[in-house]
Amino acid sequence: MKNNLLIFTFSFFAFPAFGWAQSAPDFKELLDSAMVRDSNLKMQITQNKLTDLDEHKLKDIFLPTLELSGQAGYLNGTARLTSPEFNLAPFINIPEGTFNNNFNVSGFSGIAKADAKMLLYSGGKVKYMKKAVEEKKKSEDILLEKTKDEVIATISKAYDQLALIHQSKKVLDESKKRLDINRKTADKALGYGLITPYDHKKIELAQATLDAKMVEYEGKKELLLTQLYILTGIQRERLRMIDPVLSPVELLAAEKGIEQRAEIRALEHGISAADYKIKAERTWMIPKVQLMASAYYIGLYGNRIKSSENVIPAVPILGYEGKKLDWRPNNINVFPLITAGVGFKWEIFDGKEGKHAEETAKVGKEVLQNQKEDALKKLTLNLANNQTNYDIASAQITLKAKEKELAKNALVQAEKEFRYGMSKSSQLIDAENDLEVAELEYQNAIFNQRRAGIELMRSTQELDITKFYLIP
Repeated sequence: MKNNLLIFTFSFFAFPAFGWAQSAPDFKELLDSAMVRDSNLKMQITQNKLTDLDEHKLKDIFLPTLELSGQAGYLNGTARLTSPEFNLAPFINIPEGTFNNNFNVSGFSGIAKADAKMLLYSGGKVKYMKKAVEEKKKSEDILLEKTKDEVIATISKAYDQLALIHQSKKVLDESKKRLDINRKTADKALGYGLITPYDHKKIELAQATLDAKMVEYEGKKELLLTQLYILTGIQRERLRMIDPVLSPVELLAAEKGIEQRAEIRALEHGISAADYKIKAERTWMIPKVQLMASAYYIGLYGNRIKSSENVIPAVPILGYEGKKLDWRPNNINVFPLITAGVGFKWEIFDGKEGKHAEETAKVGKEVLQNQKEDALKKLTLNLANNQTNYDIASAQITLKAKEKELAKNALVQAEKEFRYGMSKSSQLIDAENDLEVAELEYQNAIFNQRRAGIELMRSTQELDITKFYLIP
């Protein structure tokens, strides 16, 4: 009893989970998975991180910096003193070079230094560069919309192609059913001598042709499933369970213009960024101010300071030979030695480097303006072309629907005539082929209209996928 209860409990929780895991993915799941896996989108997002880093760098530019440095080594230096002539005649007359001397300092030295700096005023350059980076970031975010729309269009096309293939299978299955029925009729007619063996063989050939089309269908289906697997990463077992249906889409007139296209909006923000960059480059002539503070430690250890000649002159009358300098201090150090204040840098003439940078920024803006003008022309033509394609594709659906209806009626008539021996099998097969072609062309017309509809909505950056698929 206990074992049965455990089995029942496991089944209750396991089988629903198993059923859910094996459910067919809807369009939203396909799209969400593709957004995560798309290489172009991931690459663009990664590149945009560099702009984020530039933005953080500009925010941190006013933070103080602290630098520590030090030096230790052996010191050996000699200073030469040459005394000038000293003449106070008739009292004193000391010729030049009387007190020439060399002073030598040797020993070990140590120096430590701490520097602190903080930018107080950049002449306005940092402010304008921040604005330029903000506009650049907006431009990159807008271009992400374009990339996402491209992902949507790619998944939509693959999904609709799968729907087209599924619909083709249904058309082929219906043809197979009708041919099986007509094959039985042909068998009876052949037995009664109403048709020739040649006419009977034509029915067999039509069935073989249909079998070949079935094999072709399976190959195309596997190719599409592989494409969807690569785009989304969803396992083929679940993708095989998708059974989409194609239906025409009704679109209203565009509410926006081409000015709302991602390319145009991105270029507008790029032009704004160029304006700020020009202003930033103009600040080269404005003084920059920063706060500075330094602390030093200077030490001498095990040193010897000596002279080559007497520093205390000899007194021959007294028998005094003089005295050279030979001093060995234990250590000498200076600490702390502190400096603090405000410094400024004013580039009065920089060899026209600042002017050249400003002119370069102006040329960059001009390039973006030309790109915007060219994009407006191309996108205007693109909108007109996509509108025409959509109108033609919608008209084709109406035309192909009528052709399908006529072919269906013609097949009904051909079946009756063949059944009563009033026509040959070739006429029946021709009518069957005509209906098959008409049904496939009708489904293909719906597929083309949906593609044209998506491109028309993308023309004005108004792609709304809910008009094409049920999105929960």
